[in-house]
Amino acid sequence: MSIAELGLWQWLTLLQHELLLFAGVFFLIGTLDDLAVDAVWVWLRLTGRGVTEQHNRAALQNRPLCGPVAVLIPAWQEAAVIGQTVRHMLDTWPQPGLRVYVGCYRNDPATLGAAIAAARDDRRLRLVILDRAGPTTKADCLNRLYAALVLDEERSGQRYTAAVFHDAEDMVDPGALGLLDAAIADGADFVQLPVEPLVPHHRGWMARHIASHYCEEFAEAHGKALVVRDALKVGVPGAGVGCAVSRRALDRLVARQGAETGAGTGGGLPFASDSLTEDYELGLAIAATGGRCRFIRSRGDDGRLIATRAFFPHRFDTVIRQKSRWVLGIALQGWDRVGWAGGAGEVWMRARDRRGPLTALVLLAGYALVVLTGVLGVLVATGLAEPSPLSPLLKAVLIANTGAFVWRIVMRFAFTMREYGVREGLWAVARLPLANVIAIIAGRRAVFAYARTLRGCVAVWDKTEHDAHPAQPGLIRAGLT
Repeated sequence: MSIAELGLWQWLTLLQHELLLFAGVFFLIGTLDDLAVDAVWVWLRLTGRGVTEQHNRAALQNRPLCGPVAVLIPAWQEAAVIGQTVRHMLDTWPQPGLRVYVGCYRNDPATLGAAIAAARDDRRLRLVILDRAGPTTKADCLNRLYAALVLDEERSGQRYTAAVFHDAEDMVDPGALGLLDAAIADGADFVQLPVEPLVPHHRGWMARHIASHYCEEFAEAHGKALVVRDALKVGVPGAGVGCAVSRRALDRLVARQGAETGAGTGGGLPFASDSLTEDYELGLAIAATGGRCRFIRSRGDDGRLIATRAFFPHRFDTVIRQKSRWVLGIALQGWDRVGWAGGAGEVWMRARDRRGPLTALVLLAGYALVVLTGVLGVLVATGLAEPSPLSPLLKAVLIANTGAFVWRIVMRFAFTMREYGVREGLWAVARLPLANVIAIIAGRRAVFAYARTLRGCVAVWDKTEHDAHPAQPGLIRAGLT
C-alpha cells in the first residue's frame, strides 16, 4: 500500500473515531435523560399515581357546564375540513352554554362559506372575520377571536368560565368538554387532554406511514412525558388542541402581555402575534403567572382515550414544514421567548423541549458513521486495510448505547401497541429510520429559518394543508382502529 493510500486510511479511521465519540457520548446523554423520565413514569405507575382514570363518556357528554365556555378555532384556507369540524363539534357537545368562535380571513371566502354552511342555524356558532388579509399568524388570529369573546361578554354581561382551543381539522371526543370543564371548576387554570393521531388507512402505503409516524410520537409523549410533567407540577406545554384555559388565567396573560408590549395591563392581548408556537407557550406562560397546570389522561368506559383525534400530514414535504415550525418555535425561538425560569424540574423539561437541533445533528453524525463504517468494513473485508481496535472507553459507550437503543425500541413498541394494537406497534419500530430522517431535515430547515428571523424576516402562518376530516362519511372506520 502506498504512503498516500495509508494516509487516506488513517484519516478515515480518525474521522470514524471522532464521529463515534461525538455521536456515542451525546446519544448516551440523551439516553440518560430519557431513562430519567422513564424511571419517574415507572415510579408513578408503581405508586398508583400514574394510573389512567376511567369515566362514563356519555355522562361527561351530557354533563351541564359549570359556566359558559368558548371554543376558539383559528382557520386559514381550511374549506376542506372546517365544515366537518364545526358540525361534528356542535353535534357532539350539546351543552347550551357552549359557543364556538371560528376566525376567518376576509380574503378566504371558501373557508367562511364552509363554516356558514355547517352552522345550520345553530346560534352557538360565532364567525369572526379578521379585518386584514391572511395569512398573519395563528396567534394573531387567536387574538382577534379573544377580542370578539370580550366584546360578547360586555354585551351580555356574562363572563365565560373557560376558553377551549382547537384546530380546524380536529375531531373532538364526546367526553372532552365535560372533562375540561370539571377540571377548570376544580381549580385548574390550564388543562391539556391527549392528542391521538389517526392511522390514515385510506391513504397509499407510503403516505400512510409518513402520517402514522406521528402515532408513536404522541403515544409516548402523551402517555409518558406529559404524565411525568403533570406529576412534577411543572408547566405543561399546550398542544394547541384539546386544551382549556380558565378565564382568570386569560386575564393574567392579557395583563402580562400588555405590560411586555407597553399596552398597559388592561390593553394587552393574550398571545404574542409574532409567535409560531403560541400553543406550546400557552401552558408555560400560565404556569409562569402562578396558574395551576394539569395534563389529564382518562379513558371512556369503552377503553378508548378521551382525546382529540385528527389526520396528520401525509406528504413528506408537508411533514418537514410542520416539524420545522415546531423546532423553530419551541427549541430556538422558545429559548429567546420563554427563557429558563423556574426550578430544577422546569429547567429540566425545557431543556428536553429544546433538544431538537442537537438531536438532528447527532442523528446526522450517527448516519454518517454508519456509512463510513460500512466503507471501512468493505476495505477490511477485501484485505485492503487492517481493522482498527477500539479503546475500552469507546467499547463501553457502544455497549451502553446498544442496550439503550433496545430499551427505546421496547418502549416505543409498548406505548404504540397500547393505543393502536400490536401491528402498529411493530410498524412504529420499523418507522424509526423514517422518523430520524424527518428529524434531521426538519432540524436543518429550522436552523436556517431561525437565522432568517434574526435578520428581521416577519413570521407568517406556515400552516399545514388538510384535505380530509375523520368525521367524513367513509373515513371514520378507516381512521379509527
